[in-house]
Amino acid sequence: MGQPRYQRRKEDRPQEITEAAFAAFAEKGFTATKVEEVARRAGVSKGLLYLYFKTKEELFKAVIRSVVTPRVDELTRTLERSELGAEAFIRGPLLAFMQRLPGSPASVVVRLMISEAPKHPDLVEYYWQNVASRGLGALRQLLDRGVANGEFRRSAVNDLPQLFLAPVMMSIVWGIVFADRSLDTDKLIETQADMILAYIKA
Repeated sequence: MGQPRYQRRKEDRPQEITEAAFAAFAEKGFTATKVEEVARRAGVSKGLLYLYFKTKEELFKAVIRSVVTPRVDELTRTLERSELGAEAFIRGPLLAFMQRLPGSPASVVVRLMISEAPKHPDLVEYYWQNVASRGLGALRQLLDRGVANGEFRRSAVNDLPQLFLAPVMMSIVWGIVFADRSLDTDKLIETQADMILAYIKA
C-alpha cells in the first residue's frame, strides 16, 4: 500500500518550494524576490517555508542543487565511465552538454549569478565550490587524459579549460543583452571546440 497522501505531500514540499523559488528568482531576480512571494507560489505559509529553508540564501542554494548540480554530476559520471578517447568525448558528450546549456534552466541560474554576484559573495563561493570548480576539474581531467594517451599536446588550454565554456557564457550573455537578435549558439560552441582541438592536437 502507498503512503498516505499527507505524508507524500510533506515529502514533496521542499521540491515544490524550490521550484517556486526558481520561478520567482527567474522573474524578479534574487534580491527583489520576497520570501512571502515564494511561499505564496508554493502554496505554503511563510512559517512553513522557514521550516525547510532558514534563509533566502538557502533557497537559492537549493535551486542550484536542483537545477545545475545534477547536470555537472551527469557530466562527471559520463566522463568517468566513458571509454571514448578525449577528442571523441569532446566532440560527443561534452559538446552535447555545452550546447544544451544556453536557454536551459541552468542558464537562468548563471544569469542570476551574473546579476547578483557582487551583492552576495557567499552565493558566489557556494556556486564555485559546488558547480564551477567541479566542472572545470572535469575538463582538466579530460585534457590530461588526452595528453596521457598521446592525442593532445600539453598547452595553455590545460591551465585554461574555461576556454571551452567561453562560448557558452557568451551565448547566455548574448541572450540577456540581445534577446531579439538571434545567435546560432550550437554553431558557436562547436566552432570553439573545433578551434581548441586544432590547437591542442598532438
